[in-house]
Amino acid sequence: MSTGTIKLLRKTGIAEGASFLILLLIAMPLKYALGIPEAVKIMGSVHGFLFVAYVGLAYYAKEVYNWPFKRFLLAFASSFLPLGPFFFDGRLKIEEKRIEAGMH
Repeated sequence: MSTGTIKLLRKTGIAEGASFLILLLIAMPLKYALGIPEAVKIMGSVHGFLFVAYVGLAYYAKEVYNWPFKRFLLAFASSFLPLGPFFFDGRLKIEEKRIEAGMH
């Protein structure tokens, strides 16, 4: 079994998590403290795209790797927390190593 999907999910999750942090910690203060709403508009769009890609890839990984629905729900829920995708990435890394070792 290939690890391509899980690797792509991991990369997308890191990008999604980073975009969420940039939105919360940089773009929103720029909007509300300095009156620069364009920062939220741009980062909001980037984050929205990455969020949809992450959730879609998580569902696709569920199908490819025959994950229980609870694992998909955990991935989905983690995307709502500012550091959630980074913590979920730890689980994905373990899963990736299992697949590479042929233990899946």
